[in-house]
Order: sequence, then C-alpha cells, then structure tokens
Amino acid sequence: MKNKSLQDNMASLATPCYVIDEKKLRENLEVLKEVQEDTGCKILLAQKAFSCFYEYPLIGKYLAGTTSSGLYEARLAHEEMGKENHVFEPAYKEDEMEELAKICDHLIFNSLTQLEKYQDCLPGVSIGLRINPECSTQEGHAIYDPCAPGSRLGIRAEQLQGFDLSRVEGLHFHTLCEQNADDLKKTLEAVEERFGHYLHQMKWLNMGGGHHITREDYDVSLLKQCIRHMQETYDLQIYLEPGEAIALNAGYLVTEVMDVVPSELPVLILDASAACHMPDVLEMPYRPPLMNSGAPGEKAYTYRLGSRTCLAGDVIGDYSFDRELSVGDRLYFEDMAIYSMVKNNTFNGMALPDIAVMEEDGTCKVIRHFGYEDFKGRLS
Repeated sequence: MKNKSLQDNMASLATPCYVIDEKKLRENLEVLKEVQEDTGCKILLAQKAFSCFYEYPLIGKYLAGTTSSGLYEARLAHEEMGKENHVFEPAYKEDEMEELAKICDHLIFNSLTQLEKYQDCLPGVSIGLRINPECSTQEGHAIYDPCAPGSRLGIRAEQLQGFDLSRVEGLHFHTLCEQNADDLKKTLEAVEERFGHYLHQMKWLNMGGGHHITREDYDVSLLKQCIRHMQETYDLQIYLEPGEAIALNAGYLVTEVMDVVPSELPVLILDASAACHMPDVLEMPYRPPLMNSGAPGEKAYTYRLGSRTCLAGDVIGDYSFDRELSVGDRLYFEDMAIYSMVKNNTFNGMALPDIAVMEEDGTCKVIRHFGYEDFKGRLS
C-alpha cells in the first residue's frame, strides 16, 4: 500500500468526494503541539474552517479545545471534542444563552450592549470582549478585514473608556487571514497601544485565527516571540484559534470529467462544482491547487474547468496538462479540507460529495455518503 500513489489510493472512490489526509493532518497537529509545549499557549480548533468531527478524537490529542461561531458549533464541540469550548458571535439570541452557559467555558461578546445584557446570567463562564485594534494588514480582501472602515466586528478602544469591566476576564481579536507572523507582530503593537492598560486587568488574550502556522514559510520563531512577549508583559494565558493551519493541505476533492465542450478554450465539465463544493473559489476568489497541472499554457494542453450546474460563472479556473484529457479522467484538487465541507451547498440539486478518510497507510474509506434526502430535508 505504501508504494501506491495518492491517485491509486483514491481510485476506488465514487466522485465527487472529499478525502481527508490523516497523515498530513497529524503532521500539522505536531507543529501546533510543539508551539503549545514551547510557549505554554493554548491552540483551539476554529470549527468554522474544519468541522469534520470524525477527526476530533485525533485533534483532541494535540489541541486544547475548540472555538465556535454559534450554538450549533458549540454543541458539536461539546458532544464530540469535550475539551475547552470557546464561543464568539456578533450577537446572541436570548433563547441560546442558557445552553451556551452550560456547554461553554469561554464566551466572547462583540459589544458592550451584549455584555450588559447577558453578563449576569453566565455563572462560571469566563467572559471576554472582542476588540478592534484598527490595524488593517489585509491586501486586496476587504471582505476578510475586520479592521476595515465601518466594521461590525470588535469594540474600539474609545468605547471602553469608563466602562465597568469587572466581569470581563479576557480580550479577543481576530484580524488575520492566511498570514504570517510579521502581521501578527504589527497587530500586537496596535493592540498594546490601544488596549495595553486593559490587558493588565485580564487573565487571557485570544489572538484569533488566520495564522498560517503550518505553512512551509511561516515564521514560527517570531510567533513564539510574540506569544512570550504578551505572556511576560501582561501575565496572560494566550490562546490562538487557527482553522486553516490545522487542516492545511490535508484534503482533496476528487472529481471526474463528464464532458469536453469545444470553445475558444476547451471546457471540461466536471461532477464537482465551484459554487456548490468549493465556494471560496468564487467568493474569495482564488485558484485551487490541482495535482499534476500547470498554469494556462505552461503544459501542452490547456482547459477551462467548469461544472455541471447551470450557473454560467461556475468555473474553477484554467489549467494545463501534459496530455489531452477525456471523459472519465479523474482530477484531484488539493487543500480541500478547509472551508469546503463547512460551506458546501446543494444549489441546482447537486449532490453533496461523499466524505472519505485516507489513513496513514493509504487506505481510503468513506465515512459519510449524502443522498436525495439530504437535499430535500433542507427545503421544507
């Protein structure tokens, strides 16, 4: 089995199918474990990026717990991980608070209004506030910039002046997106400038997500310096909550060519869809990595990769290959564990891809199959 290629390992799977690479997942977790052990920080799984709870027993061996964006994620973490359970929402519904108070140990508010409304009904819960350091480090992706003008995320420093923070034990910021430690350092300088005097009153600081810690060029040494500086200066427990770093490059989307449409650029019709199965391709946008392919014109045969939906713009991108492709050929998109399963949909009645796991010896097994009832059950 070990001598087989990745394509051979996945050859028996029906398409489309997400495949989680457990070997790569574990390698990512080893990197994060080392950061925790060397600094004393705690790293949480941000479920908004990766919520395949089949892997929670593995992830729970390495990380301190999870962070959630709402009640359902918090419930999933409570049921399937059972470790530290943090939650942040821009606003909480009243009928959610009783259950959140029972299953979460950290709850973060986005406004002082929400803090005043709920702080007295959270006995035993460590309360935090999300802050806005007003320090943009994004380039070209305003949709992912919580520090952009008019942002609804985070409390600005002037809003805290004179406010009673006696029930607040921690501050939280989340301003990065797929970034390196130099942007964290810059952000921390802004945090200290605007909120440093509040940090001395706190027990913890959550530096949010967007840290690409498991990327090859990530400056882990600088990350550790940042963590230690905040610990030593303010006597804080430091939390990080990356999602992508945990499952970065740890998944594939296997798809099959259904047709070849003649055009100015030949179009491959796939049984996978950007709009349905990898929405960030259209939302971000970005060009997902594809195994054994090149940029347009780099290799002998260039194609446009499209989907079987009726959306004219449901195009994944233009790719080149060493050989001519035909109906029945399989393609393997990479880095498909993150923001894929959590964001997919059934537009046009498209079936959701199966979810499979590739174990460390290369064995693949399907852990979830979706059918017609999964489509129908969401509609009425």
